[in-house]
Amino acid sequence: MEALEVLHEDNHTIVINKRSGDIVQGDKTGDEPVSERIKRYLKEKYKKPGNVFCGVVHRLDRPTTGALLFARTSKALSRLNDQFRTKDVEKIYWAVVENMPPKESDTLVHYLQRNEKQNKSYAHLKEVPNSKKAMLHYTLIAKSDNYFLLEIKLETGRHHQIRSQLSSIGCCIKGDLKYGAKRSNKDGSIHLHARRLSFDHPTTKERIVVEAPVPADKLWQEISKKIEAIH
Repeated sequence: MEALEVLHEDNHTIVINKRSGDIVQGDKTGDEPVSERIKRYLKEKYKKPGNVFCGVVHRLDRPTTGALLFARTSKALSRLNDQFRTKDVEKIYWAVVENMPPKESDTLVHYLQRNEKQNKSYAHLKEVPNSKKAMLHYTLIAKSDNYFLLEIKLETGRHHQIRSQLSSIGCCIKGDLKYGAKRSNKDGSIHLHARRLSFDHPTTKERIVVEAPVPADKLWQEISKKIEAIH
């Protein structure tokens, strides 16, 4: 089992860099979720007897990578849940897309309708039955010969929100067949990465900002170096 990439850890919180293919919580596949791996990691590291607490605060889709926060105490879990509810947590994503977006930066507002059977969300410009309002801001921050890197700030946290909204403006995420990409990535990933996570520490109230390195994949490395060159 590959070691966890821990980005931040204290007595109340732990943030890891999730790999593509990892599931956050147990599901019908029966695959071991990240939460169980973290429990094992904490148990071994601190030689804890009995059960170890690891509370799931938010989720990332299975093919997505990046910063993922867990609570190490029940007090931290309820306080972090409150922050997500009040939108005090800032989430910044990077997405490598197949086409140039219509504008270099924009705010997208859609109404997402979730289809449980297909495990897919459909973006509509007007409200439709059982839809939820979805909002994000994107900026084009780099490009390679064939792909474009967008930085995305979420205002809402809907099912497959970034994937669905970007697809609806003709900017499919690389590897995301479900939302119209030309082909899948060999490892089953999609080029969507939770780049930065900012939250208030549940007990000290200090603002914690965690940045997740991009995957080792060649395109991620190449396109992220272009940003470093710009800055």
